[in-house]
This record gives sequence, structure tokens and C-alpha cells, in this order.
Amino acid sequence: MVSKIDSLKGSQERKGEKIILGFSGGLDTSFCVKYLTDEQGYEVHSIIVNTGGFTEEELKDIEAHAYKLGVKSHTTIDAVKSYYDRIIKYLVFGNVLKNNTYPLSVSAERLVQALHIAEHAKAMGAKAVAHGSTGAGNDQVRFDMIFHIMIPGVEIITPIRDLKLSREEEIDYLKFKGVEMNFAKAVYSINKGLWGTSVGGKETLSSKGMLPEEAWPTHVSKTGDEEIKLHFNKGELIAINDQSFAHPAEAIQQLQAIAGAYGIGRDIHVGDTIIGIKGRVGFEAAAPMIILKSHHALEKHVLTKWQLNWKDQLALFYGNWLHEGQILDPVMRDIEAFFQNSQENVTGEVFVQLLPYRFQVIGINSAYDLMSSKFGKYGEMNTGFTGEDVRGFSKIFGNQTSIYHQVQESNK
Repeated sequence: MVSKIDSLKGSQERKGEKIILGFSGGLDTSFCVKYLTDEQGYEVHSIIVNTGGFTEEELKDIEAHAYKLGVKSHTTIDAVKSYYDRIIKYLVFGNVLKNNTYPLSVSAERLVQALHIAEHAKAMGAKAVAHGSTGAGNDQVRFDMIFHIMIPGVEIITPIRDLKLSREEEIDYLKFKGVEMNFAKAVYSINKGLWGTSVGGKETLSSKGMLPEEAWPTHVSKTGDEEIKLHFNKGELIAINDQSFAHPAEAIQQLQAIAGAYGIGRDIHVGDTIIGIKGRVGFEAAAPMIILKSHHALEKHVLTKWQLNWKDQLALFYGNWLHEGQILDPVMRDIEAFFQNSQENVTGEVFVQLLPYRFQVIGINSAYDLMSSKFGKYGEMNTGFTGEDVRGFSKIFGNQTSIYHQVQESNK
């Protein structure tokens, strides 16, 4: 038995009090169930929010595991479509890549999970909510902050963080309680969701190192090349080749199935955490990377210069603020409204060539294409104005700068 657990045993003073626990079925949240029920006396109600990372079979196994641990009730939330509607849609509209690299796979996912857990706690009338975050990462801030905002006054319990437990101490405790589960820690930590999969391992713990082939969850099985056609309607992916989808989330899943086997979208992200340290994480995100680059290519054809300019500036803030958990800040709704309005003409087809470990956007076709040849061909022929028009425009356009330099010269 672990001495730290012995010394921190509760007195059952919470006996019968209802608590909602965000549950994944892993080591940390399994410990939370046993500790909160056996040592603190809580009536634990677990909830898992599926954002695209679990199969139906896996969800059933997790539910069975939760009840075996002793939860009073277990709820499974299918949040794949709401995840897209609440967050991913706007990441696409903004072409958001943190540090020009990372599609915010995990950070966006945690936010929608926290939102659903808070909504469930409110519906259940719980006076406490718990999560299995440690004290070393971003997720603790994201969960805590959303809970504070959405369910103020509800106590937040974080056993792993509060008890400062090591993995070994958690395992010893669960074994003492007779819990049977796979305690072997995988060499690589993998988190899968609709908007990409993160991969952490020894290679990402220092400033140098690339993940080996065996670390990536998706096996590269396709060779050669393949051309696909993505159809966007007002900024949203609605069809691939000639297959239409009822919801964009389904299109994302299908694109991932097509492109993931090429090993597309693998990279290492280096970024600033909310808690001030820098970190590295591997990720594979074939569908997100192709969608973002294809969407951006279409926008460059159909939006004006200043629409693109302001979108870029707002997207940089939006991505950083979302990464830091601030999805409920009202300024995010304002930016989303701008993004939504900007997508009115972002409709058309984007042609993409897929190859092993890379892809390239070949071109677009859109009724809203501002590159229409009837207005001229860049570098060859212009039909909208004459050479004399340009001569006068050039003089006026540089007039103030010309005055400045003349004044400087006269004062030498």
C-alpha cells in the first residue's frame, strides 16, 4: 500500500454527495473513481465526451470499466458534430495553424469536452466536478477555467494534481483496491480526435528528435499519387469527389481515411504552454492540413486583399486565445461572426494531389473567382484600364512619399 495514499485517506465526509467526473478510462481517471468513492465517499457519475477518438466498441468497454470501478452512472456524449459546429468550423474559416504548424488538435478538443462536462454537471445538479489532469500541462487550466465560468460555485476536485501522485503511486493504489486493467504504459502517448492525433514520446521531450515510423498511429500503406476534388460551400467542406455528406464532420472523417494512409500531415509542433513553459508534441492530421490549405487556396481566389488581411490578423489572435482556453470570451463570438460573414463567397472546388508524406493544391474552380480572365491576365493582357491610366495612378499613388523625399532633399 502506498504511504502517501494512507496519509491522505478521507473520512467519508462527502458520503453520498454527487460529483461529475470527466472519464476516459485511463489510469488517471480510473484512480479518480476509486479515490473519490472509497476514500472521499462521493457518488461518482462519470461522463465521456467522444470528439472522434473512440470506436463504438471502445466506448462500450470504457462504460463497462467505469461501472466495474464503482460509478453510480455513466454517460457517453457523442460530441463529434457539436465539436465541429462549436469550434472546428471557425478554425477552418480562419485557416488557423498555431505557430504556422499545428491545427490545434488537442486544445480545441479539450474545450468542447469541458463544455459538455459542465453542461452535464449543471443538468445533474452536482455540487462538485472532477477531472484527471495533472499539474504539469495545459488541460488543467482549460478545464478549470470553463468550469469556473459555466458552473460557478461548483467545487472542482483534481485528485492527481492535488495529491501530487506519480504514475507508480496510482498503480499501487489501484492494485491494492483489486482493480484489473492494463497498467503497462505505452511507449508513446496518443490522443486521437476528429481534428487530428497528437503523439508524445521520448523524442518530443527534448529540443531535438523526430518520431520514428512505428510511433505514428496511421500506417503508411499507399504509394503513387491520387487526385481528389474537395467541394466547399460557404467555407465548409460538403463533398469529396462526387460524394456528398450530410455534415462536414463526416467529410473530415472520410478525407482522413483517404489521405491518412499516405502519411500526410505529420509534423512536430513547438509551442508556448499556458503555464509558461515551451513544449514539443508530434501530430498527424492529414484531413485538417489538407482542408486548411485547400480552403485558404480557395479564399485567395475569391476574397479581396483586405478581407484576407484582416482575416489573417484575427485568426492569429483567435487561435492563440482558443489554445489558452478562452473559448467563452465574448470577443470570440465577435471574431466568429466576422469569419462567418467572410465565407459568403467561399464556394467552389479545390483540386488536390496526394502523394506519400505530402500533398499539393493544384488549383480551384469557383463562380466567385476574382482571377477571371475577362478582367485581364496577369503579366500579359489587361482589359480594365489603359497604360495611361496606370501612368497617372502610379504618380498619384506615390505622391506623398515623393513629397517627403523632396522636402528631405531641400533641407540638406
